[in-house]
Amino acid sequence: MIPTLAELLDTARVVALPMHTRFRGVDTREALLFEGPQGWAEFSPFVEYDDAEAATWLAAAIDYAWAPQPAPVRDRVGVNATVPAVDAPRVPEVLARFGRCRTAKVKVAEPGQLLGDDVARVRAVRETLGPEGRIRIDANGLWNVDEAEHAVHALAEYDLEYVEQPCATVAELAELRQRIRYMGIPVAADESIRKSGDPLAVARARAADIVIVKAQPLGGVTHALQIVTAAGLPAVVSSALDTAVGLAQGAALAAALPTLDFDCGLGTASLFLDDVADLRPRDGAIPADRVTPDAAALTRLAAADERREWWLARLARCHHELAMGAGTR
Repeated sequence: MIPTLAELLDTARVVALPMHTRFRGVDTREALLFEGPQGWAEFSPFVEYDDAEAATWLAAAIDYAWAPQPAPVRDRVGVNATVPAVDAPRVPEVLARFGRCRTAKVKVAEPGQLLGDDVARVRAVRETLGPEGRIRIDANGLWNVDEAEHAVHALAEYDLEYVEQPCATVAELAELRQRIRYMGIPVAADESIRKSGDPLAVARARAADIVIVKAQPLGGVTHALQIVTAAGLPAVVSSALDTAVGLAQGAALAAALPTLDFDCGLGTASLFLDDVADLRPRDGAIPADRVTPDAAALTRLAAADERREWWLARLARCHHELAMGAGTR
C-alpha cells in the first residue's frame, strides 16, 4: 500500500537549488520534498525522464518517508569530490569547496570538448590532490569502445582508481574491460544498472568490476541493497544531484552495505550555492543521519509558481502509475 496523493501533497515543497557550475546540463537543480511518518524524502527525477521511469524515484521517496530503513553498520560515509567538466585552471577552486576529500570523480567526455581537455583537467586534479589522492573518471557512456580505450591510455599516467560508465552498452563495457584488463584499471557501471530493465545484466556479462548504485533511481534503499547483493561486486553509492534530503537517503544506503571499500559520490552538496540543509563533506565524510530541511531554506529556495505546478502535476501522474500497481491506503 502507498500513501494517498493527498497525503503527499499535504507537505509537498518544491525547491530550486542554484549551482556553482553548470553540471549535467543544468544551472539550477529542482526537487520536490515531502514528509512522512519516518521523516522527509525527496522526489527529483531529472526533468527529461518520462513518468514510467520517474515513478520508480517516487517509490523510493515514499519508502524512505513511510518505511523503516535497513539497519546501518556505520555512522559516517567517506565521500568523493566531484569535478564538473571545467577548464583545468578552475580545478583547484572546485576542489576547495569539498574540503579534505581524498578522492575526486572527474567528469570527462563532455560534448563539445576534446580528449585534451579531459587530460588537462585530470592532470590538474592530480596536481591538486597530490600523489596520495584518488582519481576516478566518469564518461556517462559517451565514448565508443575505441574512444574509451584511447582515453584510458591517455589518462592512465594519472593513476586512475576506476573508469565509470565509459561506454553506453553492456556489450561495450565487457569488450573494453577485456581490452584494458592488463592495465589494472577497473570498470564501473552506473547507467547500465540504474537505467536498465535488468540491472544484473552487467554482472552476468562480467562487464564491470564495480557497481554504482543510487537510491532514488533503484526504487529505494532496500531494493538497491538487493541489487548489490545479487551482483556480488563491490559497490559505490552515488547521488543523482540530490538535495541534502536525497543525499541522506544515499548515505542510509551506503551505511547499510555490509562492506564499503570505496568513497561514495555523496559529497555533491558542495556543487550547490545553497541547499535545504547543510550536508557538505566534513573531513572527507558525511553522517549517515536523516535530514530535516530548514524552514527558512524551504522558503528561500522555493521554486517559481509555474515550476511548482509542473512538479505537483508530475507527482500526481507518477503517483497514479504506482497506484495502478500497488493500490493506495
